[in-house]
Amino acid sequence: MAKDKKKRDSQLVIRIHKEERDAFVELCEALDTSASREIRRFMREFVEKNTRKKK
Repeated sequence: MAKDKKKRDSQLVIRIHKEERDAFVELCEALDTSASREIRRFMREFVEKNTRKKK
């Protein structure tokens, strides 16, 4: 996927357990990625998958 040139101008705040957050961030770092990147990827895939079902 080409680098996203649109400015990101919105935030999504979620509350999770510290232990879950720490484990997720640690795993992302070990896999040379960021937590934000993986959350955005999940959201894009989730929207695409569930939008196709409705059509």
